[in-house]
Amino acid sequence: MGQEDGLLRPMHDQSLAATLLATFALLAGCATATSNTRAPTAPDERAVDALFAAYDHPEGPGASVVVIHEGQVVLSRAYGLADLEARTRATPETQYRLASLTKQFTATAIMLLVEEGKLHYDDRVVDVLPGFPAYLRDVRIRHLLNHTSGIWDYEAFVPENQTVQVKDRDVLELLARADHTYFPPGSAVRYSNSGYAVLSLIVEKAGGMPFARFLHERVFAPLGMQTAVAYEAGISTVARRAYGYVVDANGVRPRDQSPTSAVLGDGGVYASVAELVAWNAALDAHTLVGADTQKLAWTPAALPDGSSARYGFGWFIDEDEGRVRLSHHGETCGFTNAIVKYPQQRLTVIVLTNRAGGEPWRLAQQLADLWLGAPTASRTWPFETTPNAR
Repeated sequence: MGQEDGLLRPMHDQSLAATLLATFALLAGCATATSNTRAPTAPDERAVDALFAAYDHPEGPGASVVVIHEGQVVLSRAYGLADLEARTRATPETQYRLASLTKQFTATAIMLLVEEGKLHYDDRVVDVLPGFPAYLRDVRIRHLLNHTSGIWDYEAFVPENQTVQVKDRDVLELLARADHTYFPPGSAVRYSNSGYAVLSLIVEKAGGMPFARFLHERVFAPLGMQTAVAYEAGISTVARRAYGYVVDANGVRPRDQSPTSAVLGDGGVYASVAELVAWNAALDAHTLVGADTQKLAWTPAALPDGSSARYGFGWFIDEDEGRVRLSHHGETCGFTNAIVKYPQQRLTVIVLTNRAGGEPWRLAQQLADLWLGAPTASRTWPFETTPNAR
């Protein structure tokens, strides 16, 4: 889908892997843990606005941001326009295409089905999903979740001049054009949008309903996220929709859809920062899946050499100055987003934007640092530590 279409190579820092895996033993009770985040006075709004100056324009695409600390919204801001043609201002209720922030919802759908006994993480995909290419017989559901499957990027098989949009089901045919994986499944890590498109098909098969409906009935509606949607043109609508744009030397141009924008499992959910407050609360309180299941999602996969894959189920995971840090970025046609979450400190920052490019993950980290009392200099995120990952 044009989200983070890059390469994550195996890490060879065994001490980091051991530290991460040990640290995550603490996560099961993080919702009730005592925060060691400092409790500063609210930052000067002018300082926050200065960070988002590039989005704070009455004629340009914008951004919405929320900071959640100790279960409370401590900052909620919006900048610029959600729809330039209609001159609709962005608000905290504006719904953006989440791009790869969608992956945490797809992973949760799988986790729900595993808890119900309808799937197992070590099921072979070929055994549960009709039409999955036979050469991928060693790929298991767990490999798709943590990007260790080695399957090809479906985007590589989509012609640049294609006008018909790819759907999740089409990914199986695209994967059938290859005859081998990048590496033996489970032996290394490579970020894959293909894996999450396939996971959406597994949800449909095991859940007995279309993926978009499953997310609505089992995730969004129970949490009160009534307008969040896995968007399907001609089937569903986005209530307060932000449209995507590109900003360059030639000005501002619409850039809302591409041939891969209709794939749902890897990046097709629309939601607002206001709705994501409810999602964050559900993660902390284990409202949808149990504490042990959530702990598994927030534990990085270990590779055969003992190193860390730095990815769990729908989340990048690393250690930031002794603190467990969960994060994800999302890049797709006309949208760039970020979430950073410190579960032990009960701190979450979400930044959604309706423009291509920019680095909202750095803005999210800078906001988090205001509450962490950390240096304001931007620190790298896990996906930035390997070549070509974005």
